[in-house]
Amino acid sequence: MPPDPDEHSDPAVTSVSLAAEAALLEARVRMLQEETDQTDAGIETLSHTLRLLHRDASASADPPDGTRQCESSG
Repeated sequence: MPPDPDEHSDPAVTSVSLAAEAALLEARVRMLQEETDQTDAGIETLSHTLRLLHRDASASADPPDGTRQCESSG
C-alpha cells in the first residue's frame, strides 16, 4: 500500500501486494491452527494422566473390601 492513502497506485501492483499479504496471513493461520492442535493434544494427554492418578489415589485410599474406616481421634 502506498504511504499516502490518497495517492493512487497501479492496481496490478496493489493486487500483487494484497495477494502476497493474504498468502502470508493464510500461512500464519495454518501455523496457529497446528499449534492449537498440539496444545489441545497436550491438554488431553495431561487430563488423561491426571484422571488416572486421581483414580489410582482414590483406589489406594479405599480398603480392599471396599468399605471405608473412620479414624478415631484421641
